[in-house]
Amino acid sequence: MEADKDNANPTIINPSDLPSRRRSAPTAKRAGLFDALTPAYPSLVDASSSPEPSPSEASLSSDEETEDIDEQEVYDLISTISDPEHPLSLGSLGVVKLEDIAILPPTSPRSRISTVTVLVTPTTSACSLTTVIGLGVKVRLVNALPPRFRIDVRIKPGTSGTAGEVNKQLGDKERVAAAMENKSLLNVVNNMLATCE
Repeated sequence: MEADKDNANPTIINPSDLPSRRRSAPTAKRAGLFDALTPAYPSLVDASSSPEPSPSEASLSSDEETEDIDEQEVYDLISTISDPEHPLSLGSLGVVKLEDIAILPPTSPRSRISTVTVLVTPTTSACSLTTVIGLGVKVRLVNALPPRFRIDVRIKPGTSGTAGEVNKQLGDKERVAAAMENKSLLNVVNNMLATCE
């Protein structure tokens, strides 16, 4: 064991006990992000065929239809992030939990911005890397979710002695942007996110 770790002996959750979406039947392939941008050319074999819009093109043309994203999908995005101290994921350490993720609808009828709230539970109350872990979760969600989501990452109340200061840092866009300009911190976050799909 390494003596410089905040929690050299963390509790590890068995991977089979982690929340997952169980599918009973195979699902059709989801339309890709760029499928609607690719022109539909007629088949070279059948010269008489004319290009018809694909189902994905028809659905993307309607601005009102958006893909539903639920708490399980958010959990799947962040549970595989590596802990900066241990060679384990945040999900297997219980740092992120499905029950600590909430998706809040827009606050007014004129807004389309929903809020994803994630409460992070450090492995110890004196964890010195709580800010880095929260930053990694925030960066992962900002990069993976559509811009119609506002990301709110916080430390779960009562789990860290520095929760107030960390929450203030994670909630301030300028502080987050400044942190991502620090090359050594950026390398740590990139290493944490390297295990994500």
